[in-house]
Amino acid sequence: KQWYQRRVADGYENAARIAVEHLDTIADTYIVDKDNKEPLVKTAMTTLGSKIVNRCGRKFAEMAVDSILSVADLERKDVSFDLIKIECKTGGKLEDSQLVKGVIIDKTMSHSQMPKELNDVKMAILTCAFEPPKPKTKHNINVGSVEDYNKLHAYEQEKFIEMISKIKESGANLAICQWGFDDEANHLCLQNELPAVRWVGGPEIELIAIATGGRIVPRFSELTPDKLGHAGKVREIEFGTTKDRMLVIEDCKNTRAVTLFLRGSNQMIVQEAKRSIWDAMCVIRNLVRDNRIVYGGGSNEISCAIAVSEAADKIPSIEQYAMRAFADALESVPMALAENSGFAPFATLAEVKSRQIKENNPRLGIDCMDNGENDMKVQHVIETLIGKKQQIMLATQLVRMILKIDDVRSPGEEE
Repeated sequence: KQWYQRRVADGYENAARIAVEHLDTIADTYIVDKDNKEPLVKTAMTTLGSKIVNRCGRKFAEMAVDSILSVADLERKDVSFDLIKIECKTGGKLEDSQLVKGVIIDKTMSHSQMPKELNDVKMAILTCAFEPPKPKTKHNINVGSVEDYNKLHAYEQEKFIEMISKIKESGANLAICQWGFDDEANHLCLQNELPAVRWVGGPEIELIAIATGGRIVPRFSELTPDKLGHAGKVREIEFGTTKDRMLVIEDCKNTRAVTLFLRGSNQMIVQEAKRSIWDAMCVIRNLVRDNRIVYGGGSNEISCAIAVSEAADKIPSIEQYAMRAFADALESVPMALAENSGFAPFATLAEVKSRQIKENNPRLGIDCMDNGENDMKVQHVIETLIGKKQQIMLATQLVRMILKIDDVRSPGEEE
């Protein structure tokens, strides 16, 4: 019998609301404390357990937890991902990945003879070009003699020296420029003992400004000492025989800015490591925002299915059938876990479900690792409450959208 879609959608909406409310009743509070990171590390390790980086699970879990706690405001329960940069570099091993309290950029000093390490750095963060000013209108320069060429050369030299002197007068001992500059300007920077970095991307410039407490300067005339960024150390790091080098800005004024530096033997491994650690960071972020958890292994889905089925028995209208279908759909998660673990899916689900009702214990789930223990709290298999709520609500909204579709017409279908 075909039911009116609206009634089915309403039944699903009621079931989703009951399931979400039931999750609040079975949730436990999880301790998020900077002085006790071990519970968070275990949670991150659970997230990374099925990923390609699981052999370095402990290291990556600690990196994810430390990066989130570095930028988290625990009083406001807020995490700013803008202060976390993930930098990838092909080569080396996964074990070579590290968390840097600062910023790493894939650039080097503009001249090979510039110092590779600077201490007590005051940096000018520039988005203006290191070149002589040009008219904004279309123009041509005609050089007809040696004297004209020498005049042009002298003019360029004068402008380059003027720009460098403005940077030096502001007190800066490092220039970071978004644009490039030619060899002549580069040579003059070296002569005037002004280390410089060129072709730094826009997002990296912004992160450097946030980390060092500096201001991005669009014109040389606006450069003042109060707009300089401050860092304890800036150094180049080199990677073995590949001769690849990167720039590390450490001991920044804003100590919350961090960089996750990931290594791997090839591009696929590096990108997979990036996705894996991002998932772990999102889980820790969710715990910082809302430190309530539910237990995994299908335990919360079984508990919600029981609650929705009990509520459906009290509904006299036709929506009760949609609610029971919703409960059956929730049970498909623990059934899939049992099947993938090599157990008899129906028998295993029925056993765990009956134990949950008999013992009134919503923590009982599928023992996928066959440890002889169905209590997911003992096995430390957890999910964030906020994440589980979002999954149920999003799935329900998607079904409601699909039910609003009256008909589907495919290309080439006859009229």
